[in-house]
Amino acid sequence: MTTGLDVFDATVQQTNLWLKDLMGRIETTDRHEAYQLLRATLHAFRDRIGVENAVHLGAQLPMLIRGFYYEGWQPSKPPTKIRHLDDFLNAIEDEAGRSLGPDLRSKAKAVFATVADKIDAHEIEKLRKVLPAELKLLLQEEFYLL
Repeated sequence: MTTGLDVFDATVQQTNLWLKDLMGRIETTDRHEAYQLLRATLHAFRDRIGVENAVHLGAQLPMLIRGFYYEGWQPSKPPTKIRHLDDFLNAIEDEAGRSLGPDLRSKAKAVFATVADKIDAHEIEKLRKVLPAELKLLLQEEFYLL
């Protein structure tokens, strides 16, 4: 099924490729789980990195993903002060509105590995620099291959 508009068809295809990549990394066939994980992780991250960095990241996302990335965002609200990995993982589950399983840490890393494979490496490096030490672990290259 197509929309009849190339720009919409292209972003749906790109989003499906992102989800397929993520599904392979977290070893699931559940597209809804992959979508919820991607959305919740991007929201928690967006709310932590500050307005300027959030906008730079958002500009590199496919249009459809960019839409749900910005959904509900309040740029005038100060960034969260999350400094610890467990707090970040709790923020992901709070955003998802449900438990995402006992292996959430590896699933969050899978989201960042997917993002890192799809966007400019320079942007990933800039994001690493603004994170506290525990959260930098999510963006470390050695974790991209799960």
